[in-house]
Amino acid sequence: MTDSLGTTRPTDGNPAAPTTARGAQDVVTPDLVARLTRGVIGSGRTSNHTPLTGEKLADLPEATPDEVGTAFERARAAQHAWAATPVRQRAAVLLRFHDLVLSRQSEVLDLIQLETGKARLHAHEEVQAVVMAARHYGRRAPAYLKPKGHGGAVPILTKVVELRQPRGVVGQIAPWNYPFELSVGDALPAFAAGNAVVMKPDTETALTALWAREQLIEAGLPADVWQIVIGDGPVIGPALVEHADYVSFTGSTRTGREVAQRAAARLIGVSLELGGKNAMLVLRDADLDKAAEGAVRACFASAGQLCVSIERLFVDESVADAFLEKFTARTRALKLGTALAFGAGMGSLAGERQLETVSRHVDEARSKGATVLTGGQARPDIGPYVYEPTILDGVESPMSVCTEETFGPVVSVYRFRDEDEAVERANATPYGLNSSVWTKDTRRGGRIGARLRSGTVNVNEGYAPAYGSVQAPMGGMKDSGLGRRHGSEGILKFTEAQTVATQRLLPMAPSMGMDDEKYAAFMSRSLRAMKVFRLR
Repeated sequence: MTDSLGTTRPTDGNPAAPTTARGAQDVVTPDLVARLTRGVIGSGRTSNHTPLTGEKLADLPEATPDEVGTAFERARAAQHAWAATPVRQRAAVLLRFHDLVLSRQSEVLDLIQLETGKARLHAHEEVQAVVMAARHYGRRAPAYLKPKGHGGAVPILTKVVELRQPRGVVGQIAPWNYPFELSVGDALPAFAAGNAVVMKPDTETALTALWAREQLIEAGLPADVWQIVIGDGPVIGPALVEHADYVSFTGSTRTGREVAQRAAARLIGVSLELGGKNAMLVLRDADLDKAAEGAVRACFASAGQLCVSIERLFVDESVADAFLEKFTARTRALKLGTALAFGAGMGSLAGERQLETVSRHVDEARSKGATVLTGGQARPDIGPYVYEPTILDGVESPMSVCTEETFGPVVSVYRFRDEDEAVERANATPYGLNSSVWTKDTRRGGRIGARLRSGTVNVNEGYAPAYGSVQAPMGGMKDSGLGRRHGSEGILKFTEAQTVATQRLLPMAPSMGMDDEKYAAFMSRSLRAMKVFRLR
C-alpha cells in the first residue's frame, strides 16, 4: 500500500523510505579504487560487496602473511622520523584532517552506507565521532604527552621526570560495523603519540578505511606511517599480532580472547573492545515519551549492529504497558531504506551471517513462547539483508536472545518491581560495555548508574553522550574488553612510560664517611621525617 507521503509499506510491516537513482556504480568508480589502493601491499586479489544490493563494489589487493611483515618493515622505517617530529606538529595533522573530513563528508557517507548498509544518519554518527576525536587529540595531545615532574626518592637530591615514549608500530584490527570511527578514529591517538600503524580492516569495509588514510596523508601524515593490509582475519591476523609492538582490537569476545593470548605470548600490550548485552532501565518516574524515543535510537541505530546498542530493556512494571505502547508505535513507524540519502530511520544488516543470526534468535524466541510486539520479519522488498526493528516480550532463558549478543535490530523487554531488582538483573550478564537509565531524577539516575557494572552509563539517553564525551574514557568491563579509548587513557595506552631520575650532590649509598650502619640509620630518620612533613 502507498500512504499520503508516497512511501510504501506492507500491510503488516514498517514503511519503506523513498528511493533514489544513485547507486554503487556512481560512487565506487575504477578511478576511486585505483586512487585509494595505490601503494597498498598485496599480491593477491579479493573483493568486497555492498549489503544494500549484494553487488560487488571493488577488487582489492589481498596481502599474504609475509606481506604483512613487509608492511611492518615499511611502517617501522617511517616511524622513527615520525616520532622525532614535535608533538605539536603531529597534532596539527589531526586538526587538518578534521577539516578535510567535514568538507568532504558526503564522499565518506556514501562509502560507509555502501559498505555497511546503515542509514545515512547513522553513518553521520561516525563522521561526528571521528572529527571529535581528531579535534580532541589535535588540541590535547601535547598536554597528555608532555614530560611530567615527580617527587624523587630524596627531596632536592633526586630529580625525576616521566616521559611518554611511543610503542613503535601498532597493529590494529578494525571491525566492519563502524568502518570509519573504529578504523581511523582509533588510530588518531596512536599517530599523535608518535606511532606508526599497520591496520587490517574488514575486507567488506576496506574502502572506508582507505579513504580515511588518503585524507590523513593529505593532511600531512607520512604515507608509510599508516599501512593497510587486506585479507581474511584467520589468515593474516596472526601475522599482524606477531609483528606488532602493541595491538588494538575491536570485535567479538571470542576473537578478542585469541588476540589477547597471542599478544600475551609475546609480552606486548593489547586493548580490546568486545561484545555487549547492554541494558536500558526505564524507572517509574521516567518521561515515557522521551524514553520511548530514546529507546528507538538506542536499540535500532545502525540496525542494532553497534557494540553499545541496547538489547535488554528493563521497565518498571507500573509503567510497562504505557511505555511499550509508545515504544512499539514509534518502532513500527520507522522507515526502512537503502538509498544513499537521508530520510531512512534504519538501514540494512551487513550481510547473510547477520541476517541468519537475527532470524534464528527471533524465530527461536517466538517458538518458545515469546511475543513479537512489532517486526520479526525480513524485508527483501527493501534489500536482501533488511530486517524489521523487532521488540520481543516474554523472553526467558534458555532462549538464545536472552543471553547471547544478537548484534541486530532486536530488543527483549523485561518487567521489574524495584530498582534493586533492575540493577541485579541488568548486571546478570558476563558482558559490561554500556548501560542506560531513564528517570526525571537525574541524581537518582546517577546513583543507579554507579551500581551498574558497565564501562559507560548514560542517563536519559542510550549511548551517544558517554561515547561522544571524548575527554572521558570509554570501554568495557568483564567480558566486554580491556583498556579504554578516548581521554588520557585513549592516548597513553599507545605509549610506554619512561622514568628518568637524576641524582644530585650525594649518591643513594653510604657517603661522607658514613659506614653501612650509619647510612641505614640516616635513611631511617629521613623516612620518618618525610612522613611527618607529608611528603609523597
